[in-house]
Amino acid sequence: MTAEASRTGSPTDLAADGGRPLDIALLTYKGNPFCGGQGVYVRHLSRELARLGHRVEVIGAQPYPVLDEDEDGNEGYRGSLHLTELPSLDLYRQPDPFRTPGREEYRDWVDVLEVATMWTGGFPEPLTFSLRARRHLRARRGEFDVVHDNQTLGYGLLGDVGAPLVTTIHHPITVDRKLELDAAEGRLRRLSVRRWYAFTRMQKRVARRLPSVLTVSGTSRQEIVDHLGVREDRIHVVHIGADTDLFSPDASVPQVPGRIVTTSSADVPLKGLVFLVEALAKVRTEHPGAHLVVVGKRAEDGPVAQAIERYGLQDAVEFVKGISDAELVGLVRSAEIACVPSLYEGFSLPAAEAMATGTPLVATTGGAIPEVAGRDGETCLAVPPGDAGALAAGLNRLLGDAELRTRLGAAGRERVLSRFTWARAAEGTVAQYREAIARSAVTGTHLPHSPNGGTPTAVQDPGRSASSEAVYSESRATC
Repeated sequence: MTAEASRTGSPTDLAADGGRPLDIALLTYKGNPFCGGQGVYVRHLSRELARLGHRVEVIGAQPYPVLDEDEDGNEGYRGSLHLTELPSLDLYRQPDPFRTPGREEYRDWVDVLEVATMWTGGFPEPLTFSLRARRHLRARRGEFDVVHDNQTLGYGLLGDVGAPLVTTIHHPITVDRKLELDAAEGRLRRLSVRRWYAFTRMQKRVARRLPSVLTVSGTSRQEIVDHLGVREDRIHVVHIGADTDLFSPDASVPQVPGRIVTTSSADVPLKGLVFLVEALAKVRTEHPGAHLVVVGKRAEDGPVAQAIERYGLQDAVEFVKGISDAELVGLVRSAEIACVPSLYEGFSLPAAEAMATGTPLVATTGGAIPEVAGRDGETCLAVPPGDAGALAAGLNRLLGDAELRTRLGAAGRERVLSRFTWARAAEGTVAQYREAIARSAVTGTHLPHSPNGGTPTAVQDPGRSASSEAVYSESRATC
């Protein structure tokens, strides 16, 4: 049934906000729900949109999203939810990342572009996914009321994709680029980082032409204005949140004395893990039993591995990867402290999830973290980013004060319940969908704006010219 036909359904068959149910295409070029915020966002937002009564089709590439779906009907789902696979060549899959595909795997010129970009040190997935998505959406014109892009920001999404376009930008990847360049040692390493992040030129150009941008915090909103040049009146803040049913306190789970939990990847400078490792070494002079569990990928070399070895913390730092949601919740509940040491975050799901379990939080003030974690001493202990001494002082204070841990844990959960849930995120997102649809009906076009706010200009097909300079890619979030 087309989106137009669905409008003729029963007037009593309404979504939770009293409007007619929407047919939503939710795009994600990367969907791993256990590594990186984009997959988490798609999984939880799509579920809550379906619960509100909307028909959600997630269109994604590898690693494919994991959805909380039930094609035969799920109690609590008023709408529907399913996945459409739009495969890439999956060049970064394990155990053979940066692989060269066999000749029989090539299907068209987009595949050739994908491999050529990878061979030359770029990250092709946002561009090549956007080109495949445009082709797919145009073939299905009329089936969707709205297309929601999850930070692909590729050239393929410029022009008419058959329905009004809404785009989520979690934060500008230019922030990641700057932090990695700052941490890069040597000319060759800096050249490699610049090449990998060459796609940010594309993302800037695309972002400036988008009619409706959603972002997850006020901090990210300002960064999008400053870094990408998007007009303020086109950006709308819709906070995301935690699954507060899953991430909840459980007094039956015993706490492990001295356990500190963080979610981080050791090879991403933005996450600030090296400062937490240094802080742990200081903390253990007062609390010898203090130890760190890192949910994320272990780096075999680099600053974090070197710091662990330098401070003799091999037996005090453990990395866990690929755990289930239930295992993650159990781990956070078992900790005396959760820590977010990041230099910058566009929101910080780990902070919200830890607070939702009632686990007391020590967090930096990097980026939007204070918007999530709240005031120092009220719902968390807040410290400056990149300051191992301040991190150590906060951790020592909490480890030595059980009453403070209890108070901050309870206050943190109340803050999340009142502000940061996926149900609230879905409601706010639907409101923006309806605004975009109404605006499109008035203007009579689905096309993005031109950079100067005038009539949309034609988009050159980047696969047809060797001079298309911004065909390259995205962030180091390739796990």
